Amino acid sequence: MAQKSKRETTFPRWVEKAAVIFCDYIAINAAFFWWAHLRSELGMFSLAQQPLTGFSISNIVFAFWFFFFLFLGLYGPWNANSRFDELMAVIKTVGLGVLTIFLLTFDIERDLDDPLPGSRMMLVSYWLIVSACVGFMRLSLRTAQRKLLERGIGLRRTLIVGWGPKARELFDKISRFPALGYRVLGFVETRPENGESSEHRDVPLLGELNRLGQLIVAEQVEEVLIALEEEDNSSLMQIIAQTDGAPVQLKIVPDLYSIITGQARTNQIYGFPLIEILPQYMPAWERRIKRAIDVGVSLIILILSMPLLVVVVAVAIRLDTPGPVFYRQVRVGKNGKHFTMVKLRSMIKGAEKLTGPVWAGKDDNRITRVGRIIRKLRIDEIPQFINVLRGEMSLVGPRPERPFFVEKLKQEIPLYTRRLKVQPGITGWAQIKGDYDQTVDDVKQKLQYDLFYLENMSLRMDFKILMHTAYVMLAGRGQ
Repeated sequence: MAQKSKRETTFPRWVEKAAVIFCDYIAINAAFFWWAHLRSELGMFSLAQQPLTGFSISNIVFAFWFFFFLFLGLYGPWNANSRFDELMAVIKTVGLGVLTIFLLTFDIERDLDDPLPGSRMMLVSYWLIVSACVGFMRLSLRTAQRKLLERGIGLRRTLIVGWGPKARELFDKISRFPALGYRVLGFVETRPENGESSEHRDVPLLGELNRLGQLIVAEQVEEVLIALEEEDNSSLMQIIAQTDGAPVQLKIVPDLYSIITGQARTNQIYGFPLIEILPQYMPAWERRIKRAIDVGVSLIILILSMPLLVVVVAVAIRLDTPGPVFYRQVRVGKNGKHFTMVKLRSMIKGAEKLTGPVWAGKDDNRITRVGRIIRKLRIDEIPQFINVLRGEMSLVGPRPERPFFVEKLKQEIPLYTRRLKVQPGITGWAQIKGDYDQTVDDVKQKLQYDLFYLENMSLRMDFKILMHTAYVMLAGRGQ
């Protein structure tokens, strides 16, 4: 049987989030009244006679910090990370927030005449006070969380993939440090071992690697720790493929780092190193900026292009060949969710009635005369900005594919589903580097570009792709 104990208790992740937010609420309000008292002592202003007004202002201030912390990722999962690292993150984030307040309240005439007035210097004290209060409350909370983990409360349901000496050594090590937060349910072997024991220290061998996906669902697994022997290293890609789309975190022992370069970070607690394969491809603050850019750019392009679409292109499409102006097609989005993608029609009506689903070729005779023009200029993609506004797509990301091809490619290319972990895009690294998809080999080539994008996903990378796409459009090199 898996580890069982009366002490082992779990609680929902939202409880941890709520506790962190509550601690921040207490800390930020305490910091505000501490700072207000300091200002009062210096003769600037006093809230002593207006407690209700002060409480209202402090709640508005908390709302600012709450969204600021949320935007910069301070409400992400903790997972027994270093308390010192979290304290440093709080100090840096509060410093950036105070700088934002300074810029929002900047008075050109007053601040240029006297660059360091007393009220401005008080912002430095506010930064120190907020950092101290939030840092103290978070350190207290994390210390309490570690105590609970040591008592078996809040442990994460975990599988160890591997059944050799390395896997058993891994289990023995994490068993000595319950504050790491792992409740090991069992082992998963990569290949059948005849004559071996079916358990290690009362923790069972649950099955073989081909059942990993089923076990994750059946056991409600949150963490998968990978400890493979040298001869089993080839199983790593199969492990990643089986866990794609599952809400689990993957961690591997350090000597496997070279196998998945560019997608991992070291996580050392109690001198015990693990390497985490990142579940998120962008920091929280970058993801939110990316979404804000998606919405802003989409609105501008749709508004500016409306006359062109309605008056020129729509009329040209209707005059060129019979059929609708817009073309709608079901595509597979993030996490496998289906959505209807909208494009300007560039092919003859009913192009796939006789052939069934096929990829478009460079000299495809189904493309109309107007279609060739709008494809070269990428004008046919403009209606997809509606999908971006709906949150179904992004400006930059792997191109969404049709369900028929997704199911086919998932069978032939095990890592294909990694593309489904992020929002699909109007343009992407594969689009500016690759050519038309005409064979599975072409898709495999583009998948390498998509995986490169996922491993290097950042706002800087997105801007680079957008600039290259703009050049392709202006040069008429679209496909």
